[in-house]
Amino acid sequence: MGDASPRAAAAAKILNHPMDYKVCEGCGSIVLKKALLCPNCHAYRFDEAVTRVILQAEILGSRDAASVTKDDYN
Repeated sequence: MGDASPRAAAAAKILNHPMDYKVCEGCGSIVLKKALLCPNCHAYRFDEAVTRVILQAEILGSRDAASVTKDDYN
């Protein structure tokens, strides 16, 4: 994660405080722990394990975006 891409920067922020986040079990997005629904897929099941958040942040921060978000419809 040596590049300065926005995804790498977001991953670095998550990796600094992984206990504040959780991973959506529907789409794999990382969301704030206080979220009730995933903003991307509207799932309500999450993995709150810090180790899972760290692994997912490393994966997502090192690759291009692949999910469709509401911004893609504008």
